[in-house]
Amino acid sequence: MQVLVTGGAGFIGANLCRRLLGDGHGVVVLDDLSTGRRDNLDGLEVRMVEGSILDDAALDAAVAGTDAVVHLAARPSVPKSIIDPVPSHDVNATGTLRVLEALRRHGVGHVVVASSSSVYGDNPTLPKHEDLPPAPLSPYAASKLATESYALAWAASFGLRALAFRFFNVFGPLQAAGHDYAAVVPAFVDAALAGHPVPVHGDGLQSRDFTFVGDVVGVVADAVAGGMYHPGPVNLAFGSQVTLLDLVAEIEAVLGHRLTVEHLPTRAGDVRHSQAAQDRFRSLFPRAAPAPLAAGLAATVAWFRTAATA
Repeated sequence: MQVLVTGGAGFIGANLCRRLLGDGHGVVVLDDLSTGRRDNLDGLEVRMVEGSILDDAALDAAVAGTDAVVHLAARPSVPKSIIDPVPSHDVNATGTLRVLEALRRHGVGHVVVASSSSVYGDNPTLPKHEDLPPAPLSPYAASKLATESYALAWAASFGLRALAFRFFNVFGPLQAAGHDYAAVVPAFVDAALAGHPVPVHGDGLQSRDFTFVGDVVGVVADAVAGGMYHPGPVNLAFGSQVTLLDLVAEIEAVLGHRLTVEHLPTRAGDVRHSQAAQDRFRSLFPRAAPAPLAAGLAATVAWFRTAATA
């Protein structure tokens, strides 16, 4: 199978490319390298199209001849979306529409798109199930709601098989410090390895459903191979609830020493608690099993140490 990964030079995208190649698929990458890195794909036999999902010519060059598309390309920052909301809309909403139209032009019948747990906003219901009314608190969250809504509307209108995953705080190798997407783990690990205080926004008791990138790309690859689809959005996470202070303790255990925490002001757009309900996910992927948090953090720390010496 020939698979296009938009945003394939990014953190999740490059990990997915490795998994898809390992599963025997051909891979095409479309990325404008605004947040992705070409060296994330070093050593991988992919066809690279450098360009934007807002450029129909680049999309046509990338989509032609593919059997399925995984749409990961996005402008992935809550803080940036608050400072400058229009680019988040342009890329995440309009860009998704252009991807979907490219699929129609080329007769590609299956797409997997990346939405976000941020669409739930600060609804106090836990765990977050897909039938909750969306309540985005930032332009980024609103634009990701548009991403999934366009994909599911195109599925209903044009017969496209679409699967819209809501990602929850994905972390792991290739997610460098300063990366805009779910940056708490790389920020903590980078500070810890540098001997700096770990920056915690707020009191640190806010909780997240941290999901190791290897688990995420394994599920996405299975969805591609199986041509899987669903008429509604699907959480992609495993129902954990880890506070930021608990996360600091887990990193301390991996490193074998105590860390200093620096409490910073709460950021606009941040939600208090996030945890995924799994019923819909488990109905589609009953055998999916997550790596333990400690194992995912150990792999992340190992990558940071290797990257520092590269």
